[in-house]
Amino acid sequence: MSKNDHSTTAHIDQQQRKTLQLFLSLPILSWALYDFANTIFSSNITTIFFPFYLQEVIGQNEVLNQIASTFISYANAVSSFFLVLFTPLFGVLIDRTGKKKRYIVPFTLIAVLGTILMGLFAMMNTDVKLFGLPMPLVLVLISFVIAKFFYNSSLVFYDTMISDLGKGREIPVISGFGVAVGYIGTLVGLTVYLFVGEDGFHEAFIPTGLLFLLFSIPLFLFVKDGESKVVTEKKSFFSGYREILITFKEMKLYKGVFMFMLAYFFINDATATAIAMMAVYAKTIIGFTTGQFILLYLVSTISSIIGSFVFGFITRRVGAKRAVTIVAFVLIIALILAVLATNQTVFWVSGSLFGIALGASWVTSRTLIVELTPDHKRGQFFGLFAFSGKISSIVGPLIYGTITLLLASYGNIASRTALGSLIILVIVGLIFHMRVPNTQEQN
Repeated sequence: MSKNDHSTTAHIDQQQRKTLQLFLSLPILSWALYDFANTIFSSNITTIFFPFYLQEVIGQNEVLNQIASTFISYANAVSSFFLVLFTPLFGVLIDRTGKKKRYIVPFTLIAVLGTILMGLFAMMNTDVKLFGLPMPLVLVLISFVIAKFFYNSSLVFYDTMISDLGKGREIPVISGFGVAVGYIGTLVGLTVYLFVGEDGFHEAFIPTGLLFLLFSIPLFLFVKDGESKVVTEKKSFFSGYREILITFKEMKLYKGVFMFMLAYFFINDATATAIAMMAVYAKTIIGFTTGQFILLYLVSTISSIIGSFVFGFITRRVGAKRAVTIVAFVLIIALILAVLATNQTVFWVSGSLFGIALGASWVTSRTLIVELTPDHKRGQFFGLFAFSGKISSIVGPLIYGTITLLLASYGNIASRTALGSLIILVIVGLIFHMRVPNTQEQN
């Protein structure tokens, strides 16, 4: 081996050691473990055990199963509504202080407390009613809304924390590491099922809250806030709303970005709603057991990983606009199969395709936003897209829940109709997407 070969090998080894040192540095590993922690909450509470709990408590027959779906949808919509109200204010807090951990810690503790209270309230044995509903059910619903709101709020600060942990080319590596560790959190969180089984789903709430807290502790202890910002311009606390309005008006001057924001709104609307409703739909409409659904969820998660990886290459080859179009068609096929599914095999195919579309959507949409937006306004437009995504998380569940409520007397047809409405949302998104310029041709 030549001297140059030795030098090249040494350089590669040094780079690999640097990457390994990056991952194993206490602040970055602690930051990634928070992704691990909050993913446990997201998968266990939002997607699986809270919907199963409501279906178990409310859904005694086909009609009541639809009412359970309505409760799930509306609870998610209410939480998203408060998030839309407060997210712009959180942005002002970050701009004013530069502090993230200061807010992550109390927000996480409140989310954990809300999750634990869900479990305690669900175990209450009383005949007292609130608003005509059993008091334990009402208290669990309120606790869920609080827990999910503060979980999502903590992520606003957590996501921006990455800029304090690395520089330049380190940031995407750190980001990918966090996502990978988060997926592992999904797998670890699902071990709670081993102690729950096929009923008594409220028993998953307290262990999930404790796991959320346990894996958040490293961030609490080992990640430090940056130095406080010196504020030269004193912004009003409510200036965040004005800035979003200004950014929206500016976006209308960039037709391609504006059209894709509308497309993203509808496609993300369908995706977010399907994620929230997939567990109870699989169980009550298709006939999955809890164990079978969890296995399906794991397969969908693996499909998401594969989708995000494969569509990275597809996007590079065909361009971001065409890649988004392909993802939308995959999503439509997955939803059609789910609506028409009369056996578990078809739903397995649907769930796998949905996982691919979910993973691919993050890759393709972010790439297209970068291609469409001017450098000096990219941060503003990314913020508006995130805000748009939060609003769509209200609309989709409201539509789904209202359909299941109005058509509850038709039994399972109500849920199939509600899921079918998501196909319409994706098609509307595609119509707007057709008006987005093809950036590959421009380049």
